[in-house]
Amino acid sequence: MAGNSQRRGAMRKDGTKKGAVVGSGGQRRRALKGKGPTPPAEMRPGHPAARQAARAEKAKAAGRTAGHKRRAGDGETPETVLGRNPVVECLRAGVPATALQVAVGATTDERIAEAVHLAADMGISIMEVPRPDLDRMSGGALHQGIALTVPPYAYAHPDELLEIAADSGAPGLIVALDGVTDPRNLGALVRSVGAFGGHGVVIPQRRAASMTAVAWRTSAGTAARVPVARATNLTRTLREYASAGLMIAGLDTEGSVSLDEFELATDPVVIVVGSEGKGLSRLVRETCDLTVSIPMAGPVESLNASVAGGVVLAEIARQRRLRRS
Repeated sequence: MAGNSQRRGAMRKDGTKKGAVVGSGGQRRRALKGKGPTPPAEMRPGHPAARQAARAEKAKAAGRTAGHKRRAGDGETPETVLGRNPVVECLRAGVPATALQVAVGATTDERIAEAVHLAADMGISIMEVPRPDLDRMSGGALHQGIALTVPPYAYAHPDELLEIAADSGAPGLIVALDGVTDPRNLGALVRSVGAFGGHGVVIPQRRAASMTAVAWRTSAGTAARVPVARATNLTRTLREYASAGLMIAGLDTEGSVSLDEFELATDPVVIVVGSEGKGLSRLVRETCDLTVSIPMAGPVESLNASVAGGVVLAEIARQRRLRRS
């Protein structure tokens, strides 16, 4: 047999073996070239760390609070906003969306055309998809030929609000929500905190409204500047704030002091707003150093959670201005 070195008289010269030497990866021109060291996870296309780094870079470019880490909500998934008016309102408010899906042939509508124009200006990906695909994406809900994908909100850590307050040079002013379930109330309170010099908002992780597209839209874009932190245990977080030197004041219709007599307004303070129906929970009430009531001039017994919080924040801002003058 030709080439069989065991055959009598057969001779094989060096370098005549066909193919690559086992384990060499090839010879000379056929040799395999190494790709070098494995790059970091955030530099690997398609890696979760790379996607997270890209989102962080986009959030930074969008004007998020710099120098403070954010974390996405536990187990939350991207939110889909459906309908022409809701999508346009979200885009006008600067909601940090990642993709705009438009049904084929739907761009003739004025509101959809405006949504496409706004999304293009914000650098949001625009995809024209068949209407059946949009039907499946919306789960059968009315979408009017347009859908906006909003990623989970990146929450701050409760301790970061203390750092922000310390860096500002002003007395700390934080608003904590105890069981507020309406995202519109959350968004309105975030807007009031931004308007009256607050340093952030704390919400419970469970059984409370979260920073959805509705809350972001209600905040009129203020959520891009006011950090919202999520506390695993609100009572424990309030106690930590108290240990850091902040007074804890809860809002209650039968408060121990009236807002007119609220002398702690110029000191570092946490204002706790209760739920829309039940008010402050028992444990949170026991954690508060005092409770504050808003005096009413008319027959109305109580105010909406966001309105009550706004009234108290406005009074605190007024007293702080007087103290500085």
